[in-house]
Amino acid sequence: MVDITQINVLFNERLAKLVAAIAILLIGILFARFLSKLTNKILKEVKLNDILKEEFGIKLPLEEFFSRVIEYLIYFATIIMALNQLGLTTIILYIILVVILVIIIVLIILAFKDFMPNLTAGFYINQRKNFKKGDNIEVDTVMGKVLDINLVETKIKTKEGDEILVPNSFLLKRSIRKKRNRSY
Repeated sequence: MVDITQINVLFNERLAKLVAAIAILLIGILFARFLSKLTNKILKEVKLNDILKEEFGIKLPLEEFFSRVIEYLIYFATIIMALNQLGLTTIILYIILVVILVIIIVLIILAFKDFMPNLTAGFYINQRKNFKKGDNIEVDTVMGKVLDINLVETKIKTKEGDEILVPNSFLLKRSIRKKRNRSY
């Protein structure tokens, strides 16, 4: 016959583990958000994005990126701690880790699929100097004055006064004609 006290003790143990796992999740979420905001604030004080833009001509939102990375790493650690509290085996944790790593790798590949060709083209354009800041150029149907060339994109001001950002990889694939100096 089944002893009710044994069932009651087992139920209380599992309930305590479940409550502890939920508490770990809640504390981890709050801590992740706090640390993410703190990191973002510190990096904005340091002006990381401005330094990258001024020194290297790179426009990347690294302040936001690093704060998000910290936030998601804490979320991940919190989930692992909560699952461990529930007594799940390490095999399940390894499966979760592999799935998350695959997702992160896919997201990184997708994020850089346009960035890397533009970066390479930016180096090529800056090295070859086929055109420079202040030149009037025509690319396909766009004519205008080159306002800025950075590693990822080129800013062109048209005669209508519009400023167009053209990816550098696009410029390498098209024929570019220099025009005589006109004021745009």
